[in-house]
Parts: sequence; structure tokens; C-alpha cells
Amino acid sequence: MKSVSFYSKISLIQRKTWEMPKQSVKALDMNSTEAINVAHIGVHYRTQEALRDVNCAVKGGKLTGIFGPNGAGKSTMMKAMLGLVPLSSGTVNYQGKPLMQQLEKVAYVPQRSQIDWTYPATVWDVVMMGRVKKTGWLRSFSAVSRQVANNALERVGMSEYRDRPIGELSGGQQQRVFLARALAQQAEIFCFDEPLVGIDQKTQSVIFEVFHELTAAGKIVLVVNHDLGESITHFDELILLNRELIVTGSRRQVLTEENLQRAYGGKVMYFSEAA
Repeated sequence: MKSVSFYSKISLIQRKTWEMPKQSVKALDMNSTEAINVAHIGVHYRTQEALRDVNCAVKGGKLTGIFGPNGAGKSTMMKAMLGLVPLSSGTVNYQGKPLMQQLEKVAYVPQRSQIDWTYPATVWDVVMMGRVKKTGWLRSFSAVSRQVANNALERVGMSEYRDRPIGELSGGQQQRVFLARALAQQAEIFCFDEPLVGIDQKTQSVIFEVFHELTAAGKIVLVVNHDLGESITHFDELILLNRELIVTGSRRQVLTEENLQRAYGGKVMYFSEAA
């Protein structure tokens, strides 16, 4: 898969503005408790079936994770929901309309491997990209937009790096910058593809703190993940895939030996809260 520059299709997935508090998103008066409804979606890559007849709802106010083995279609499902890969069947609706027609309400952070880290952009440049949709291309950013970006950088602990080239940062720092860009978009829906890969413990803690603040504010937060370790305890709802939906529900409903056997095809070690 080709890498994408910062000014790629994902840069167009932005959101109308509202003002963010400096230290937290908990106080937002934005209770987006509706769900994304995924109905019978399928995806084919030429003759290969990547997803088959997936049905689920991704709810506001819940941290939802897409889990499954390598090649299960986790990233494909997220991209298909956002129109980044075409559906061969099914629909994805939000508030009674196709989600693809409302991408200004979505903040999307792709896998780090899909980003061109040699692109000559500073940390500040990247975060301000979250304000482009509101401002318009080739127009000057407002004082409000600059304050929103400052607040986002402060929230993830990256203010002191604002003038640093993005390619010079560690993997965890880069992920925090893209989290800040997502916050600067001030979206209703936040989608993250494998945000926990190759990061340090500090970054993981920051990420989950922000995720929980967003869900407390009623936002939809959807995360592709592969880790069945202790980090899974942060999730409220799980979608377990292996090209088709195995099961969706709470951790207790999903993390059973039978479900994991169906998804992974063998005995799987996972973090048990009862252990």
C-alpha cells in the first residue's frame, strides 16, 4: 500500500468548529449519543473477499475497539465505513444519512505506516491541518483556530515540540501529535487505526485518558487494535472480526473462549480481569 502525504484524502475528513477547553474535553456540552449503524457491509479487493455481511452499531459515549487476527479485515472495516475503500454491499449510516456524506463530522488517524514522515511539516503544521476545513484552503487561520490547536497540543503534552519537524519525533510523540490534530478537528466521531503500535507507556496513558474524556463527552470513538493484553480493559464495547462478524458487545460478552476460538482458530492468551 502506498504511503499518503499529509495533504491526502484523509486531510479532507474534518469537522465544523466548537471551542475546546484547555486541559480537558470532559466539560464539552456536546452529547453525541447516537450510533453509527453498520448494515450488511462487504468489501472485495478484486476477487478476494475482505469483509462479509458485517452488522453492528458503534455507539456514542462508549470506547469501541475492533479486534481480530491479522488479515481479519479490521482496518478494512474502518476504511470502508469512511469511504476510503469501496463497499461491495451494505450501508453505513449516522443520524439517518450515509456517513460518507458527513465526513466533516469525522476525525480519522491512519496507521503510522501509511504516513509519509519525510514530508516537510512541523508539529504545528500537522495540528493546524485539523482546522483547514473550518478555515478553508489557502486562507489565514483565525485566533480561535490557533487557540484550539494550542489547547490540543497542550492536552497531549506536545506544546514544547511545536516547531520540531514531525519526522524527527519518536513514534509515541508522532502519535500524540496526530491525536492533537484529531482533537483540533473537534469532531463528533473519532476513528483511530492501530494507535497503540510502537508507542511508549506514557503515550498510551495519554491516549486512553483522551479517549475516555471524549466518550464522557458523548463522542463516538472507534479504535482498531490487535492487543488482547491489559489495554483491552479500557474498552467498553468490542467488535470481534475475522472477515465476518464473530460477535459484538461488552468485554464480558465478547471475551469468551468460544468466541476467541472462532476468531483466532486456536487457544488464545488474553488479559482476564478475573485473573
